Amino acid sequence: MTWVSFDVFRTLGFADTLQLKPTEVFKYKAEIAEAEWVLFPEYWQLNALTYGLKARVFPSEPSYRLGHNKIEMTRAFELVAPANTPSTHIRANTPENADDLWQAMDHPFVAKLPKAARGCGVWLIENQEDWRSYLEKTDVLYVQEWLPIDRDIRIVIVGDQVVTAYWRLQAAQGFYNNVSKGGLVDHSPVPQAAIDLALHLARTLNINHAGWDIAMVGEHPYVIEFNRLFGNQGIEGGAVKLRDAIVQYLQASAAPTGPSFPTRPSAPRRRLKRAA
Repeated sequence: MTWVSFDVFRTLGFADTLQLKPTEVFKYKAEIAEAEWVLFPEYWQLNALTYGLKARVFPSEPSYRLGHNKIEMTRAFELVAPANTPSTHIRANTPENADDLWQAMDHPFVAKLPKAARGCGVWLIENQEDWRSYLEKTDVLYVQEWLPIDRDIRIVIVGDQVVTAYWRLQAAQGFYNNVSKGGLVDHSPVPQAAIDLALHLARTLNINHAGWDIAMVGEHPYVIEFNRLFGNQGIEGGAVKLRDAIVQYLQASAAPTGPSFPTRPSAPRRRLKRAA
């Protein structure tokens, strides 16, 4: 295999992989163009790699595009799983829209920044002071119904295989279930309905490396979001188990098919090396 990686920490120990810094993308253009896979580029590299060099990137392009912005993510969820998406309103931050949403939403409700992760940029809006504080932080209003839960489920999927699924119990401060915010990991069995929803979304949207956050309200699963890059704290086996799953997926997907990957003349493989 001949791979290029721009994230040494996520591909540590991968065989026959050229490990590069993101800023080296131009220096190693030829090696990148010949690579079977280009792994974990940064978002700013994506257009140049996929359109300029026709590189096959992992995670997939939809993982980047949808994972980069909660607005795009939620709109995709609403199309392919409307019954499993919390009621969401997305509007420009104008005084009229802010007043309309304050009046329309059941209280409390959740407000988010379009680009945030690890539990940051998410607030429970309980009063007008909370609302005014949120309005000062964003140009786009993203508000969502509050789900009556004290835990959610993290489901890690690579390709279309579930690597792990576990509960995240609410932090002592309340509201947040993120481990980075003090949430606790519980490896008790999770409902199959949650796993089925995450797999449906991953396969439908072609998201091949993500940590999915699923909430259960009674027996009904709701998708909160997915994270293209996620922590390993709750994965039994940690980074090693995740890396093994990635390698297995990449090897199994070595010969792409379909209209997005036309057949190209085969060429002898060579081991990728850094230029002198």
